[in-house]
This record gives sequence, structure tokens and C-alpha cells, in this order.
Amino acid sequence: MPRAGLTVERLTRAGAELADEVGFDQVTVSALARRFDVKVASLYSHLKSSQDLRTRIALLALEELAGRAADALAGRAGKDALAAFANVYRDYAREHPGRYDAARFRLDPETAAASAGVRLARMTRAVLRGYDLSEPDQTHAVRLLGSVFHGYVSLEMAGGFSHSAPDSTTSWVRIVDALDTLLRDWPAPVPAP
Repeated sequence: MPRAGLTVERLTRAGAELADEVGFDQVTVSALARRFDVKVASLYSHLKSSQDLRTRIALLALEELAGRAADALAGRAGKDALAAFANVYRDYAREHPGRYDAARFRLDPETAAASAGVRLARMTRAVLRGYDLSEPDQTHAVRLLGSVFHGYVSLEMAGGFSHSAPDSTTSWVRIVDALDTLLRDWPAPVPAP
């Protein structure tokens, strides 16, 4: 019988908070049970497994990111949209490091297709419409942005930029400027030899 007050939603939110505190890879049903001071078995009436819990946290994180991105992009285009979109990722990762990791959790194809990750991908392409890229260059640009955003945020969060000047925010602004310049002057494909 389910414990009073425990719901899938409440457990998912608590799991997301736990991820931010101890790291997404440390989130398990057992760790969540300790947080609520209940037996692990009592949570299995709500959650199938630790994999199910992690999947739910990933879906929550994607939903939160998509909501923030939609708000940030409203009424913006070009470089303003690019900067707003980039800052959503960086700010979210800094505020919610465990959830940010969860947003990159590998989902099965059906779950991924029904997730807010699809909205985020559409928003990325919407930002790129301001740069007049056609396929396959738009896909290359989507991959570039994802790589730069995630790579920079991961290195920054690991302390990789904390031992030298200028500060990481100054570099971040310059990188977004450089991305804007690159996207406005996207190189033509080089013919194969």
C-alpha cells in the first residue's frame, strides 16, 4: 500500500533535489528512501526502479529547460536569441547541476520522442533560422552549439576556468559573440578531393 503523501511527482522532485545536492549518478531509490526515512520497498509502489526514477528526473529537467528556453526566446531573434538560449543552458547548469546532468540522460527512443527534448531541439533550430542556414548545415550548427554549450559548462563547473584571468563569464560572452559571427558567415562546404 502506498505511503500517505508520497506520489510519483513528489518523489521525482525530491530525486531532482537530491541530484543537485549529491550528483545525478548518486540518485537511487535507496538514496531517496533514506531521504524520506522509509523502507525502499515502500517506494516501489510508485517507482519501478532507479532507472525509472532517473528517467523521470531527466524528463523533469528537460521540461524545466524547455520552459526556461521558451521564456528566454520570446520576442528575440539573431544574436539576442542565441545569447538568451546559451544563457539558459549555462544558468540552469549552475543552478541545478544534477538536473543538468539528468537532462543528458539517455532515454529510450519512444520516451525521448515524447519528451520536452523535442521542444528544445525545435527551439535550437528556431534560433538558427535567424542565420539562414539550410540543411545539412543547420544540423551541423545544432551539433556545434550543443557541443560548445555543454563543453563549456562542463569545464566551467569542474573548475577548469577558475585559475586564470579573464573570468569565465567574460570568456562566455566572447564565445557567444564568436558563435554569432561564425553562424552569420557559415563556411561553404569544401569539395571532396
